[in-house]
Amino acid sequence: MLTAARAGAAALAAALLAGTAAATPAFADVPSPTASLGTAPLPDGLYGKGDPTYDGVWRQSLALTALTTAKVTPADSAVSWLTGQQCADGGWPSYRADAATACDPVFEDSNATALAIQALTALGGHQDTVDKGVQWLRANQNADGSWAYNPGNPGDANSTGLAVNALIAAKTDPATVAKAGRNAFDGLAVFQLGCAAPADQRGAFVYQTAPAGSPAAEPNALASGQASLAAAGGKLPVANGNRTDAAPKALACADAGATATAVPRADSGEAAGAYLTAQLAAGGQHLMLTLPGAAPSPDYTATAWAALGLVQGGHPQQAAGAVDWLAKEGGNWTKGGTDAAATATLVLVAQAAQRDPAAFGGADLVAQLTALGPAPKAVGAASPGGSASASASASAEKDKDGGIGKFWLLGVGLLIGIGGGLVLSLQRKRGAKL
Repeated sequence: MLTAARAGAAALAAALLAGTAAATPAFADVPSPTASLGTAPLPDGLYGKGDPTYDGVWRQSLALTALTTAKVTPADSAVSWLTGQQCADGGWPSYRADAATACDPVFEDSNATALAIQALTALGGHQDTVDKGVQWLRANQNADGSWAYNPGNPGDANSTGLAVNALIAAKTDPATVAKAGRNAFDGLAVFQLGCAAPADQRGAFVYQTAPAGSPAAEPNALASGQASLAAAGGKLPVANGNRTDAAPKALACADAGATATAVPRADSGEAAGAYLTAQLAAGGQHLMLTLPGAAPSPDYTATAWAALGLVQGGHPQQAAGAVDWLAKEGGNWTKGGTDAAATATLVLVAQAAQRDPAAFGGADLVAQLTALGPAPKAVGAASPGGSASASASASAEKDKDGGIGKFWLLGVGLLIGIGGGLVLSLQRKRGAKL
């Protein structure tokens, strides 16, 4: 859910991501629908140790998706916690402490909804719940075909990409999900830079478009990384089934007199892949987070999603350097395997790249993630070539310490970084958010 504090963090994050405060989505000035947990016990069945106010559904969905790919059968309590968070209209909030209390539609979260749909599709056996989630996405699509983080706000690339991922996972063709004649792929194209942009920016995604009369929006690393999976026609988990030996094709443009036309759907994934490949090469095989007044720093979340998008597009060789970098440096992101969203995302990257998540950069990510939640129902042979070592720490006690001050910072970090972290995006998040 979006607390009053988070609304401020979201607005700040959106301005930073977009590069201009004028592009910040407008959030309703309403009372907080929920309070931070502070030192209250964490809900049974939830993965992660921190306050879930900002990312509970996000991190739970990533964890369940990742563990399923690693052939770990999650506890019933973990799955029922996620399904129990769904609102009566089919959407999910970021988190609600009391599932018996009706949701406020203002605070329903398209990113959480999209990730929950993908998790429950991967788990199987939840078709009615998934169908309700898809209907919520249909109902809350913007007139330009995009989605906003919260309904009623301007769309953004991250949220739109995640919605497309969810539709694909639910076997719903995004081209058939439309509002005012604009389908989901049209909505994604709103944010992709085409032939009118400088040559080295073509194929990138901006977080949001700039208002009329303002300078053009700049490429955003997290938006480009996250949206690339949707542009390549993918979902979570990513399967490496379309391998090609060729590098991604840059957008073909006749530079003289280039106009601001949308990138054709058929070229979108390749154009995004070519842009990301160039950015990864220039950045030492990782993307960078650049904020006004701060020194550039590695963007783990954007790098992870870029790798997923490249693998989905059939370019695992172009993703390999980023995967190697994440294997070497990912422990800083996961905080030694204690951040559920980051750890789950690395499991998904390892699986997509056909690496062993039980021995990724010297860490058993599956064991680390399993230890952050309830003991699983079953642990099979991890793939590819993984171990079942996750069972050894399945019953680890979750640390319930926390406080509102650090989670305010976490909320901002998630929003501007997507998983920090995911996940939240404004993404996020989620910014890990995303």
